[in-house]
Amino acid sequence: MSEGWELAARAVLIGSGATLATDLWARLLKYAFGVPPPDWRMVGRWFGHMPGGRFVHRSMARAAPVRGELAMGWIAHYAIGIVYAAVLIAIAGVAWTRQPTLVPALLFGLATVAFPFLLMQPCMGAGFAASNMPAPNRARLRSVLNHAVFGVGLYAAALLVAWMPG
Repeated sequence: MSEGWELAARAVLIGSGATLATDLWARLLKYAFGVPPPDWRMVGRWFGHMPGGRFVHRSMARAAPVRGELAMGWIAHYAIGIVYAAVLIAIAGVAWTRQPTLVPALLFGLATVAFPFLLMQPCMGAGFAASNMPAPNRARLRSVLNHAVFGVGLYAAALLVAWMPG
């Protein structure tokens, strides 16, 4: 396998694994504490409005539904995780994927919270770092924890990929 294909395969596996970790975390929070999981329909709706030139909304929940928004949201969720993994690999190097360590993955996972705080939430009507949400500090803490779990997931998935033959 060429180095390019190896990097792509590692990014897909590590990013998907880390994203799955966040989904398992969301399920744990739902069943243990009654915390509702993220509504990926809203992310799908946001992406679904983009081809029409609409990138910013006052309220994503009040925006017109888009056909296939739930599937689009889930696909975007995993695609973003894979892109994040590729960026981590580009920063840390392919050697990190062969001998992963926790600190780069955790720090990178925490850094990725900038994307929802600075772009997604403002564009979807939640405000800068969830400032327009009913309980902004709770929303911020939840985002930071979710991205920390993503970082740990990057590390765990990289460990699994490193143990794979080949």
